[in-house]
Amino acid sequence: MFEILQSGGWLMIPIVASSVLALAICLERLWTLRPSRVAPPGLLAEVWALIKQRNITAERLKDIKNGSPLGVILVAGLNNASHGREVMKESIQEAAGQVVHDLERFLNPLGTIAAITPLLGLLGTVIGMIKVFTEIMIQGTGNASVLAGGISEALITTAAGLTIAIPALIFHRYFQRQIDSLVITMERETVKLIEVMHGERDIDVE
Repeated sequence: MFEILQSGGWLMIPIVASSVLALAICLERLWTLRPSRVAPPGLLAEVWALIKQRNITAERLKDIKNGSPLGVILVAGLNNASHGREVMKESIQEAAGQVVHDLERFLNPLGTIAAITPLLGLLGTVIGMIKVFTEIMIQGTGNASVLAGGISEALITTAAGLTIAIPALIFHRYFQRQIDSLVITMERETVKLIEVMHGERDIDVE
């Protein structure tokens, strides 16, 4: 394996570094974007039960807020529920904006890796072919081993770049879709909270 990386030339260094970074981002986002962590099922029912029991203390609110991103949004709404529907809605939107920003953390670097690694591979291809034609000009076509070295460098960097870019792009799209789904879930829960707090309807929060 080391020999293959070495034969790819110096461009293998940023390509390998990109692969390590992409792997770290994917593992971190897979852990962070779990639905059970972002929008725990039953959280709204728990909050509503505390409200009905008049047991919604500052300590309970702090625990809910620290427990999940959905909790952050719900607590922001609860803290402003007494100021009217519009103020409550605005506070929820503000908190949701920050939550979504946090959920999208590291997605831009992952997308950048998916975009630049094929270009790094292409650059390696160009450099390898330049070496091939330079050796042809100097030595002619008789020395096959020298020509093979340049062609090998070109092919290895291209393959390495695509090997990193393809899964990085797949995971980038997957995480974007996951975030969209989580945002819809959180929006549905916060709408329920607004409506029940202002007595617009009786809802089933189970």
